[in-house]
Amino acid sequence: MNPAPAVSTPLPPTVTPNPNPSPTLTPFQPLADTPLASPLPSATSTPSPPPTLPSTLTATLNPPPTPIPPGAIPPRPQYTLAVMLDYTNHSLSVDEIIHYPNLSADSLSSLVLAVEPNLWTGAFQLDWLAINGQSSTNYALSGQRLEIYLPQPLVPGGAVILTMHFEVYIPWISSNHIFGYNNAQANLVDWYPFVTPYVSGQGWLLHEPRPVGEHLVYDVADFDVTIQLADPTLPVTVAASAPAEPSGAGWHYFLTNARTFAFSASTRYLSATATFGSVVVTSYYFSGHDSAGQAVLREVAAALSVYSDRYGPYPYTSMSIVEAYYPDGMEYGSLFFLNRSFYVGYDGTARNNLVMIGIHEAAHAWWFGLVGDDQALEPWLDEALCIYSERIFYATLYPNLVGWWWNFRVYDFQPTGWVDASIYDLGSFRPYTDAVYLRGAEFMEDLRVRVGDEAFFAFLKDYAAQMAYKRATAEDFFRILRQHTSADSSDILNSYFQNPH
Repeated sequence: MNPAPAVSTPLPPTVTPNPNPSPTLTPFQPLADTPLASPLPSATSTPSPPPTLPSTLTATLNPPPTPIPPGAIPPRPQYTLAVMLDYTNHSLSVDEIIHYPNLSADSLSSLVLAVEPNLWTGAFQLDWLAINGQSSTNYALSGQRLEIYLPQPLVPGGAVILTMHFEVYIPWISSNHIFGYNNAQANLVDWYPFVTPYVSGQGWLLHEPRPVGEHLVYDVADFDVTIQLADPTLPVTVAASAPAEPSGAGWHYFLTNARTFAFSASTRYLSATATFGSVVVTSYYFSGHDSAGQAVLREVAAALSVYSDRYGPYPYTSMSIVEAYYPDGMEYGSLFFLNRSFYVGYDGTARNNLVMIGIHEAAHAWWFGLVGDDQALEPWLDEALCIYSERIFYATLYPNLVGWWWNFRVYDFQPTGWVDASIYDLGSFRPYTDAVYLRGAEFMEDLRVRVGDEAFFAFLKDYAAQMAYKRATAEDFFRILRQHTSADSSDILNSYFQNPH
């Protein structure tokens, strides 16, 4: 399975200081080799918060599953979110508490948060903000970046508590975004302000968006989320990143060691549930797609078994699969979306996009959820492993379809490009997909052949274990690989990578 050498040499990435990435598109169909034309939504300014801190916040928030004692430092960021969802009027009213520990070696004079809804005009309004219980207007919000200036530096090992109230006016879903609403559903992804990763010597990781790939980077955090309905008479179903517990006219969710908390609401969802061990997998789909909705449920549950055997245990307690009016697949914490056309085109076999993209997104629970990375600068670290996970799935459960998979998924496109391209190197869908995904799959296959199955799969399992709940880099990938093999793969790396490893 040796690919032809790369025939294009993208320029090195040009990235602004203090970058940061977001969840991943799963390309599946060839598109014209032209830059994506849809512009990013424009940012909007928000009013300054009032000087007084409302006294009603704590009454609306539920305690975390394991409360942090006063003065204690949490092991990772803690997000508590109390949401009032007005499904009819397409809005959220949210109380948020962030308990943020400084796990770096630097004193921090400010915190940088990502506020993705602020990229849409009029979609985000910050009503007030408090730092350790004291109201503050000392912040700057521009586009996706919210910088909060602290009254005193946050020392290493210290922690700060941010409290805020904000509104999200959910925009109509555009063709290339999952965030927003349409007549069938409301998709809330990256909907809350969150503290971006901080790296000593580099700063805050908040990258600029691009039309291809994902720009946000996430550290793991714990989430305590309550969603209430403004109109409890509406028959709204919510698909979320964690199992639901009834809570008044809504639901309560706990999610630990996760990178995001996403949810989708609809009055039209049907659902089916399966279990893999203690993991609950739920498929949410629309009327007329029962066969497809239940088929993707079965195949994803089977994929979790395959991947758990190869990579290590599934790291969460649930998984939600959501049919969406979105042109592809997209993963978030314990939840992913699949294009409605996949359901329409389902043919009753495993030779189709519904199954293929569904099992790809399921693999992101390991390569994105468990093992994070910088999706803007090194997207291959999750995408190459997820597309190759498809090949592992088919070889395990449908060995007669492996040849079909290689041709349909990879060879028919005759991919070129460097596997380690960033989202800033390649400005259109086809070159980016060919380089990072398809050439990534070819690289993984050639590497496997070179080192042998025993070393290859021992490496993948150890890589997942060593980098669990961390952000991996290419250097981590190859460092751990070399702990499992002495085989010389320099020629393979030279064929696929523009940077030495």
